[in-house]
Amino acid sequence: MSELPKRRFPLPLDKLGSQPARPARELLRPQRPLHQAAQDAARLSAPSGLGLDSAGVRLRMVQRLQREGLKDERVLQALASVPRHEFVDSALAIQAYEDTSLPIGHGQTISKPSVVGRMIELLMAGATARSAGQLGRVLEIGTGCGYQAAVLAALSRQVVSIERLRPLHDKAQGHLQGLGLLRQIRLIYGDGRLGHAGAGPYDAIIAAAGGEDLPEPWLAQLAPGGRLVAPMQAPGGRGQVLVVVDHVVEAGASRLVRTVHEPVLFVPLKSGVM
Repeated sequence: MSELPKRRFPLPLDKLGSQPARPARELLRPQRPLHQAAQDAARLSAPSGLGLDSAGVRLRMVQRLQREGLKDERVLQALASVPRHEFVDSALAIQAYEDTSLPIGHGQTISKPSVVGRMIELLMAGATARSAGQLGRVLEIGTGCGYQAAVLAALSRQVVSIERLRPLHDKAQGHLQGLGLLRQIRLIYGDGRLGHAGAGPYDAIIAAAGGEDLPEPWLAQLAPGGRLVAPMQAPGGRGQVLVVVDHVVEAGASRLVRTVHEPVLFVPLKSGVM
């Protein structure tokens, strides 16, 4: 494979190769595997007293997301399998299965389930994921409370997740350890803008914070056939949009191809650790 052409970074949105986003497909009807996943989760649950451990609660959440346009059955199953209430403060647990972002401290939030589902659905449509049926090795920028990492773990071989805020890194570690997921999820305390080259390259990269550029290390650590999904400043500086970057290899030549998707609102992408 020939090397990628040299670029100057940070890489503005308008400097990536582009192609139009594909039109949305028709909404799928609920399928048996989603209900089966909920039933399996229910058998493994222990009563909490709030009723939030019920797989039926999560099933109703994903059915609502499905009606609103989330299509990938595998993503729906993953969302149905992860107890979101375990990742938020107990005072907010009753809101855990609403489609809303919730504060997790330190000026950060847990993303809406619909946003988590949409971004992972976009990852699942990448070339490597389509051929393998799963995400392979994933790099997550911004662990937060650990919820998205847990959903990704249900769809991938390994997740490497980076968090720059030490209290959130520690909180996510506690959440994921309690659910027995740390064998599959590797948590890194560090600067997410640098990625984590030691475990790369990655078949999928997903970011939970947005900036004016796509950091050079993210693109350098994206494997051939891989896909990156991240929020980024929209052209002209008017808010944020979801941007997808595919590492395409054709006839021995590599190139980066981007598509721009719907508007989103994420916390700013920052450098350094705290």
